[in-house]
Amino acid sequence: MGSNWIIVSDCSSIFLCVSQGVQAMFTQQPQDLVVVAGQPVTLPCSIPGYHGVVLWIKDGLALGVGRDLSGYPRYTVIGDHSTGEHHLRIQRVELMDDAVFECQAIQAAMRSRPARLTVLVPPEDPVISGGPVVSLRAGDPLNLTCHADNAKPAASIIWIRNGEVLNGAMYSKTLLRDGRRESTVSTLYLSASNIETGQQIICRASNKAVPNGKETSVNIDIQHLPLVNLSVEPQPILEGNLVKFHCSAKANPPVTLYRWAKGGNVIKEVSGDTYEVIVDHSFFTEPVSCEVTNPLGSTNISRNVDVYFGPRMSAEPQSLQVDLGSDAVFNCAWTGNPSLTIVWMKRGSGVVLSNENILTLKAVRQEDAGKYVCRAVVPRVGAGEKEVSLTVNGPPTISSTQTHQALHGEKGEIKCFIRSTPPPDRIVMLESGTSGRYTVETVSTEEGVISTLTMSNIVPADFQTIYNCTAWNSFGSDTEIIRLKEQESLPVAVIIGVAVGALVAFIVLIGTIGAFCCTHLKGVVSAKNDIRVEIVHKDHNAARENEEHTAMKQLMVSVSVLPPFPLLYPT
Repeated sequence: MGSNWIIVSDCSSIFLCVSQGVQAMFTQQPQDLVVVAGQPVTLPCSIPGYHGVVLWIKDGLALGVGRDLSGYPRYTVIGDHSTGEHHLRIQRVELMDDAVFECQAIQAAMRSRPARLTVLVPPEDPVISGGPVVSLRAGDPLNLTCHADNAKPAASIIWIRNGEVLNGAMYSKTLLRDGRRESTVSTLYLSASNIETGQQIICRASNKAVPNGKETSVNIDIQHLPLVNLSVEPQPILEGNLVKFHCSAKANPPVTLYRWAKGGNVIKEVSGDTYEVIVDHSFFTEPVSCEVTNPLGSTNISRNVDVYFGPRMSAEPQSLQVDLGSDAVFNCAWTGNPSLTIVWMKRGSGVVLSNENILTLKAVRQEDAGKYVCRAVVPRVGAGEKEVSLTVNGPPTISSTQTHQALHGEKGEIKCFIRSTPPPDRIVMLESGTSGRYTVETVSTEEGVISTLTMSNIVPADFQTIYNCTAWNSFGSDTEIIRLKEQESLPVAVIIGVAVGALVAFIVLIGTIGAFCCTHLKGVVSAKNDIRVEIVHKDHNAARENEEHTAMKQLMVSVSVLPPFPLLYPT
């Protein structure tokens, strides 16, 4: 035989031949088999009574002569040769064994039916790209890719989470160069809302070689910025007490830095997750912030402290000077915690004028002038107040006791009190008597001007005289008529008592008006406050009293206003 190719023409379709006068036949012949690579397999071939040469053919190629298969170390012909057993044993089947096999009896010119040996190759262990831990940023979707290579047939891939198969994966396969094996790739997409950190996702690859499949898994690691909670204890708290801030954070990757600030200003001396401080009112309006950083970035959270504190002025009211008939508007603002109550009152009056920040006095009158108090109260915490002045520009107003008393032959005084804003430009003390016995003393106080006409050596005519106190400023004038009444003599004891009382009254007066300086004049008197003060004399005539009084007022009104403040001078 010149080649390994055996041509059998007369027994190709029958299994019974005659050789050397003996009838031979196949009692066993190879069958189609499917076997997993790596497993052993035996292809049977029995021809009882045949003692000639038997060949095994693989894809038309003889493997050897008889039982000599030295060219194929994994191949062995086994069985009892004497009984016609010529079985082909293959150890550890490989992909190259995937072929068509025949058993041929050469001398008997017989061949078995062709048997297809199909070799299944399980996929290699599947691999998930990026495993075993897949990290992604919170909010991002998840894309997983799993490949199972070198399988015959191509592997099928499924994804499993929490025991349930995940649908929607994309699937592709690629035929390798050997034309037999294939690689499979599967891609799974999961939206951000459909994944959680710590979840395990399994990729399972299977084919006929491994029906139960091979699997691998990854753990999902969702990375995120620090999730921060800032606690403040205790709350509420009274100003001046200790407060503890605690900044708790969950972060993946872990926290690398804590930074504290108050009102936007960094607190350099604190670096951990806790900050302790004695709080004041500023913690109520200036928040404390904790900034937590990890490799992905920073998260900042801030809290105000519910600090209880007494009223603190945020808008200070200003004293006002307004014209008569105009509106006066005061503005006063306080802060405090808990909520405070604001009260506007006039000093010396218990009447509440407003509970708002703004106090508006409409069309002010001269009696509205004075001190006003803006008071704020924080219940059970504290109170505060601020005083302002209202000055009303208008004509002078004169107040005086209409009848003064004096003793004959003694010194007598007539006083008139002048309230005037602006200060009076001129004051006239008018009398009808003998000149030369009069002096005028003018004292300015916070409340107004006190003008005192002093007469030495009272004579009977002084008790018949009408005294006129008149003052002017740029807004107008006012006049007060005053009389002097003779005082009856009193017993010595009464005189002493009266003297003591007068002394006490004098001390009270001194405490009210303060120290003052004055210049005594005879004829013309100039006070320190530069008010022009005049003493005007005229002859007494009781029958013409009213007419002269009116004429004098007209005369005084017609006189031009001189430089600021009153004078006294005789006519």
